[in-house]
Amino acid sequence: MDSAHELLTRWPALDVAARRAHLQNSLHLSSGPLAGALKRSTDAAERVAAGLWRGDPSVWSGDPAVQKAIADRLGWMSSPALMAGSIDRLETFAAKVKHDGFTDVVLLGMGGSSLAPEVLRAVLGVAPGWPRLRMLDSTDPAAVQAAATPPERTLYLLASKSGTTIEPNSLAAHFRQRLLDAGVARWADHFVAITDEGTELDHRARAERFRDDFINPSDIGGRYSALSFFGLVPAALMGQDIAAIVGWAVAMLAASEPGAGNMMANPAVALGLALGAGARDGRDKLTLIVPASLEAFGLWVEQLIAESTGKNGTGIVPIAGERLADQAAYGSDRLFVRVRVPGEPDEEKRDAAVRALEAAQAPVVAIDVPEPTALGAEFLRWEIATAVAGGLLRIDPFDQPNVKQAKDATQTLLNQYNTTGRLPAGTPDRTLAGNIAVTLTASARKTLQGTNADAILTLLHPGDYFALLAYLGPDPELAQELLTLRHAVRDRLRVATMFGYGPRYLHSTGQLHKGGPNTGVFLLISATPLEDLPIPGESFSFGTLELAQAVGDFASLDAAARRAAHAHLPVPDRKALRQLSEMLLARLPATNAPAT
Repeated sequence: MDSAHELLTRWPALDVAARRAHLQNSLHLSSGPLAGALKRSTDAAERVAAGLWRGDPSVWSGDPAVQKAIADRLGWMSSPALMAGSIDRLETFAAKVKHDGFTDVVLLGMGGSSLAPEVLRAVLGVAPGWPRLRMLDSTDPAAVQAAATPPERTLYLLASKSGTTIEPNSLAAHFRQRLLDAGVARWADHFVAITDEGTELDHRARAERFRDDFINPSDIGGRYSALSFFGLVPAALMGQDIAAIVGWAVAMLAASEPGAGNMMANPAVALGLALGAGARDGRDKLTLIVPASLEAFGLWVEQLIAESTGKNGTGIVPIAGERLADQAAYGSDRLFVRVRVPGEPDEEKRDAAVRALEAAQAPVVAIDVPEPTALGAEFLRWEIATAVAGGLLRIDPFDQPNVKQAKDATQTLLNQYNTTGRLPAGTPDRTLAGNIAVTLTASARKTLQGTNADAILTLLHPGDYFALLAYLGPDPELAQELLTLRHAVRDRLRVATMFGYGPRYLHSTGQLHKGGPNTGVFLLISATPLEDLPIPGESFSFGTLELAQAVGDFASLDAAARRAAHAHLPVPDRKALRQLSEMLLARLPATNAPAT
């Protein structure tokens, strides 16, 4: 890998030196009660960082087989340089798409490789005159229908590292059929593949003559792929400043090189030290405080941290999207990371809340983002920090063993459906008013000791976290009901809370749920869709696939001895969802600390 000096001088047009100067003082730490833990872990963090720069997998594991697997997953450290050399190709490709009259781009993907483009869209937006981007990473029939655009003017990005992921392939079949139904004979001109070399998708893109086929290095994992073709092909199609994004990434790489000075001033390694040392000292609930413009970035950080660290019974629990509250609403298991962007509204309110947290001796990391395109630096900062934290926790931050567990459970259910024409249906533990069926895992059933299934939230105790997992479509009213339930649990019990839409979370935070510490209580919600959609070439529909994913993940939580409940609604209706929430919350004490 290039040295800091080479990075500073190799691409003069990227203004790396000036950007590096902005980043060198961009992180500030109020350690509070973690001062001792940070001091004890400093030497170890330096060793991990040095190993990362050398490409030495021994800093994460002493097992030769694991070391070999890690060595094949460190390509993301070279990705900024690869992208710096690919700017012309990206810009030429995007200009041709724009010239050919495409007005919309729909990204068909799943997991971290799809979240990065969504962050770039949410933060940087689409330049005037460039195609609109929609990111579709759901199998919910309503979500698929909501992503419909004029097919004859739409480009579809089929993004899959393995090329075999069921969700994007099912979505691709759906939109290919839409093109054919619209009379677009050369449908493949509307498809672009982003994948690894030699995958089924790579072969298909060549055989069917897709418009283009972007081959990503195979040594870059999905959640570490923001600064690769997975992230930057969509960015280029939105007319974004690719050179600036890449320039900031190269600058962060140069600023974070270990051994150049005080490690606590290192903008990426110091963050990793805080995350890893905090988790080892009981502050394992990483709580992000971000302005509204960076909410999508919080979701990207959430999937990166959860999937990377949640394994072998350990892990960091990332909390994104929680409404900021009075410090009394938080337990002593939190580490706060506050991200600041110049000119954001309500900064004074967040400043006051953070000062109150610091006064209460809560550890707080503050990160300053100089400008929106500095997202390039933030992607790399958090990737480096996650790798360092993984070393401190002595886990492999580049694998995801429990993600495959949920995939296999889903496939087993779909195989049964293909044989019998129906998904296997168990007997619910209780049917609530409104015909809401609630099923418990064996662990939850044992812990409740005969208490009704609607008491699932009473299993939450200090140090636990609550995960609300919804297999529902993009309905704002449903989203508001889910948010209300999430914050009611946080405020009444002072526990950290997570929220995720399925099946998206299966490819990210789902790893933490099954492989991380057994401190989660899970409420999984599904519903019978109002209108289903067939999947061309399959015997099952999108609604069946979505329910199989929900039931499959619930079975995986059960097998991992997690305390969980699955509530199935007869319809995706706000009234039914509120009814469920009210029955669950009725078992809890009154509000403990109101949100500010």
